[in-house]
Amino acid sequence: MSEYTFLRGSKDWWRQAVVYQIYPRSFADHNGDGIGDLKGIIGKVDYLASLSIDAVWLSPFYPSDLADGGYDVADYRDVDPRIGTLDEFDQLVEKLHSKGIRVFVDIVPNHSSDRHVWFQEALRSPRGSKERARYIFRDGRGEAFELPPSDLSSHFGPEGWTRVPDGQWYMHLFTKEQPDFDWSNREVHDEFLKTLKFWSDRGVDGFRIDVAHALVKQLEPLPTRSSYSLEVMKDDGTDQLFDRDEVHEIYREWRALFNQYDPPRVAVAEAWVHPHRRPAYATTDGLGQAFNFDLLTSAWESAAFQKVIDDNLAFAEQTGSSTTWVMSNHDVIRHATRLVIPAGKEGVTFDAENHWYVNHRLDGDLDLAKGLARAKAATLLMLALPGSSYLYQGEELGLPDVTDIPSEQMQDPQWFRGEGKFKSRDGCRVPLPWSASGPSFGFGPGGSHLPQPQWYSRYAVEVQDGIQGSTLELYRAALSMRRTLIQGETLSWLPSPVGTLWFEREGGWSSITNFTDQEIELPTGELLIASEDISAGKLPANSTVWLKLS
Repeated sequence: MSEYTFLRGSKDWWRQAVVYQIYPRSFADHNGDGIGDLKGIIGKVDYLASLSIDAVWLSPFYPSDLADGGYDVADYRDVDPRIGTLDEFDQLVEKLHSKGIRVFVDIVPNHSSDRHVWFQEALRSPRGSKERARYIFRDGRGEAFELPPSDLSSHFGPEGWTRVPDGQWYMHLFTKEQPDFDWSNREVHDEFLKTLKFWSDRGVDGFRIDVAHALVKQLEPLPTRSSYSLEVMKDDGTDQLFDRDEVHEIYREWRALFNQYDPPRVAVAEAWVHPHRRPAYATTDGLGQAFNFDLLTSAWESAAFQKVIDDNLAFAEQTGSSTTWVMSNHDVIRHATRLVIPAGKEGVTFDAENHWYVNHRLDGDLDLAKGLARAKAATLLMLALPGSSYLYQGEELGLPDVTDIPSEQMQDPQWFRGEGKFKSRDGCRVPLPWSASGPSFGFGPGGSHLPQPQWYSRYAVEVQDGIQGSTLELYRAALSMRRTLIQGETLSWLPSPVGTLWFEREGGWSSITNFTDQEIELPTGELLIASEDISAGKLPANSTVWLKLS
């Protein structure tokens, strides 16, 4: 890794990094089996470098039965054979590092797969054994222990307990194939420290921590829960299931391990908690950053965006960290579609309890041209903000969500386990189009594991590459320019017309966004980049520009 040496020593590289999320099964397929793989990603490293990103985040690539899109991990220190090998992982890391791109991987510490060797040992072991003590096993209620130990629902269905053949029950906050670890067991702590060291030693630079707020649970008395809404979650660190103060003891231990590396490994928490509790995950003696998902649920309104920005910059100031910004990821409707869903439209409203959008189809036509305009404007605004930005594969192509996948071709367990209540996440996980033709639009020599619509051809990399005015070239230009413009971590709001946001960054440049459907007068200044064509000194509807101030 000779070319990696220039990355060493910069301890603050992550503070304003641009991180590109790859969902490995849907990025690029090298061997033609319809499933994306590590060799497919290796073959696209030059493309990734052309985006001027700072890091990639790989969603789970571990051995898994895919009960929950790979978040049911059977082995935390290996690669799913369908995706690749450890040797190929090492090749990928080395090639990315040679291009100056760092690597994040997902860590899933709340639960394992029921195929994990530990859980299989637990099933073969008796009540009270050390093997069962790694998970949360309890006797049931009733004369024959036929009733679950407590009235506990799960995120994916009516029951958070599943019974095993000898009559005991185990807890799972997600699917029954995802048994929860018992983090009061020291062996669990040590196992995850081994995992973090394993990947850090292989050159991994950072970690995204799945469900970071759920590890520590109060189990006496056993928790009961019928809702996972923030409204029923305590906001003082004493909730039985989530966001307990003790969870930060785990992350302080992880931080001690991270700091043994040069530069220190970094981490970002996925923690759906009360906003004022989020900064605790981003402290310098903890994980360092916490995802701010507020823009994922914000209406396309200037006041709503400004409040999200102000609140999260204030939270970052509390901890000395930097905030994160996200417009799309593997769990939500792509923002080119989401931003034109009418507020309150039946079947697609945001479910704050489960953090997902309800239903899988959108009735009637959506104005996707306006959606793309708003998506580009939102992204350009986001990239101008202090903090790090997380991009999701395909958004640089302007991809809308695939909203009409037939039920019989869906794969997301959320759809099936929710009995159609929740939107299938398959729509944002459809494999990417690299070319305008072929059986899988260049995704691989075979087909794709999810159906790709014919209109995908219009969004293909091949169609946009080098074409002035394309979404891909806008992303490339903005990300490259951002590297030269970003100097500090503050902004100053400037007065602007109703329905717009204008702020100045260090170095004398600014960003102004028009959230309205009418053009407005463009402030004076040197135009640096715009999400839409500028003419006659007007800022188009649903657009953002960066200006060098006069």
